[in-house]
Amino acid sequence: MILYWILGYLLGSLPFGLWITRLVKKVDIREGGSGHITTTNTIRQAGFAPGALVLILDITKGFIPTFLALRAGLPAWSVALTAALTVVGHCYPVFANFRGGMGLAATGGAMFAANFTAAWIALALLIFLVLTLRHSARAALFTGLFAPVLLWLLNFRGIEVWVMAAAGIVLAIRFADDWKRQYNELWLDREKKQGE
Repeated sequence: MILYWILGYLLGSLPFGLWITRLVKKVDIREGGSGHITTTNTIRQAGFAPGALVLILDITKGFIPTFLALRAGLPAWSVALTAALTVVGHCYPVFANFRGGMGLAATGGAMFAANFTAAWIALALLIFLVLTLRHSARAALFTGLFAPVLLWLLNFRGIEVWVMAAAGIVLAIRFADDWKRQYNELWLDREKKQGE
């Protein structure tokens, strides 16, 4: 059981955005843009194709540990902990001096492993909140907190609720750091310039 938790954290810690941006542009992704190892920051600094690759890899690293924990027949709480530790690894990666991403893609991958339909519902909630609040960090924080409740209300009663709740707590903590951050580009989350 513990091996799956360790695997989750280590896979989550693979900083694909850092490696790919360094390979393509010879820069440290954390020194520009949002300062986070994310898909959107990769797009800013290396382009759309590298960003798309990072998104796929980050979703995959969220998917694999949860999928393996499910196949091993671990109890729901242990599968959820595996998923949460994967997101922790993505946000605080041991392979990148604990300066990582925000955890959305890894959470999405874990949710796709747990329940494909529930994952799309959580994504729809995130998009709705981004469009409503027009603040990506706050939308992600509230998604982390409210998605498990929404799934419960929609009669989901399986592992997907456990996974979303556990990963959602990590998301809420991570995005709380960006609560006051200002945005002027909704989709690429660029910070407002001084004086704007």
